[in-house]
Formats: sequence, C-alpha cells, structure tokens
Amino acid sequence: RMKKLEKKLEENKIKEEKEAQDLEAMVQHVEQNLQLMTKRAVKAENSAAKLKQENALLQVQLKNYKTENETLRLSQSASLAAVKQNADLALQNLLTVITNSQSSIKQLVSGAESLQLVADLLKSIDRFSEVSEDGQ
Repeated sequence: RMKKLEKKLEENKIKEEKEAQDLEAMVQHVEQNLQLMTKRAVKAENSAAKLKQENALLQVQLKNYKTENETLRLSQSASLAAVKQNADLALQNLLTVITNSQSSIKQLVSGAESLQLVADLLKSIDRFSEVSEDGQ
C-alpha cells in the first residue's frame, strides 16, 4: 500500500510539475502578449501625438490661407474697381475723340466742298477764256 501511495505521490508530483510548467508557459505567453500590446500602445500614442501636432500645424496653415484668400479677394475687388474706373475714363476720352473727329470730318467735308466749288469756278473761267479767244 505504501508503494502505491508513493507511486501516486510521484504521479501527483509529476502532474503538478507539468501543470506548473504549463502555467509558467502560459504566464510567459501572457507576458509576451502584454509586452506586444504595450509596444503597440506606445506606438499608437506616439502616432496620435504626431497627428495632433500635424493637425495643429494644418489648422494654422488653414487660418493663414483663409487670411491670404481674404486679402487677395479684397485686393481683387480694389483692382476691379481701378480697372472699372480706368475703363470709364477711357470711354470718356474716346467719346471726346469721337466728337472732335466728327467736327474735323465736317470741316474737311466743308473744305472739300469749297475746293470743289473753286475748281468748278476755275473750269468756268477757263471756258470763258476759250470762248473769248475764239470769239475775237
């Protein structure tokens, strides 16, 4: 009976050692998983911090771009007003030139008519001269 108990005790010891080894292996596996998860968490935190910095930088850039856009919009409006003013001035000058040109053209036409009249008179005088020379 003692041998049986000793054998059973030995089997229990072996069984407990195996369970202890299994528990140790499980603990090591859990520790490895914990280390991996810790590394992932640290990496995720670093990534989140970088993304927060990048987001803050992008927010500043966005604000700067909005300010620049508004400045350009105001500048464009001012430029457009200047262009409109220049166009109005050019139109006024063009209308003045047209009016003066019309007056000059009228004077030229009147002068041309006067010249035509003089030419007609000179032709008439020429005919009188010819008639007078033939009629002597």
